[in-house]
Amino acid sequence: MLNDIKTDAQTRMGKSIDALKHELTRLRTGRASTALVENIRVPAYGSEMPLNQVASISLGDARSIIITPFDKTLVAPVEKAIMASDVGITPTTAGTVIRLNMPPLTEERRKELAKHVAHEGENAKIAIRNVRRDAMQKAKDLLKDKQITEDDERRADDDIQKLTDRFVKEVDAVVKAKEDELMSI
Repeated sequence: MLNDIKTDAQTRMGKSIDALKHELTRLRTGRASTALVENIRVPAYGSEMPLNQVASISLGDARSIIITPFDKTLVAPVEKAIMASDVGITPTTAGTVIRLNMPPLTEERRKELAKHVAHEGENAKIAIRNVRRDAMQKAKDLLKDKQITEDDERRADDDIQKLTDRFVKEVDAVVKAKEDELMSI
């Protein structure tokens, strides 16, 4: 029972780390990344679709993204969707190819993004602490139902706290790596 609780907590904490990493890949760091535009919603074929389902997205070089819609009629809607998104880059269209040139980040924008990274890291830590709280509550419930002893519950709490500490350190490492990437020119 306690092992199930610990395993569940570890899995959920790992998912919090994965969610943080996924969220941070969308941040613009001055280098081009296809993750920046993949999930932009484009009105196509009567519904809203992610950009990566209506166009080919590739990197031209370190500072440019090339988008080639599968259907020529989608060039204008893709361009409008990029303009309306929060990417902050004006697309350049040449025939059926849309190019996004990434301007270098200003120092002010880098600091702003670093604050956002720290905020996302804090959200991940909160999620991990919530998982810890749930796991400890489950252990307390087992104690209340007399399915485990007080020593077992105390040991489980210690193990869950060690798990929490390990995952919080991992969040700190992910956030620091992203901040270092943002601040490098």
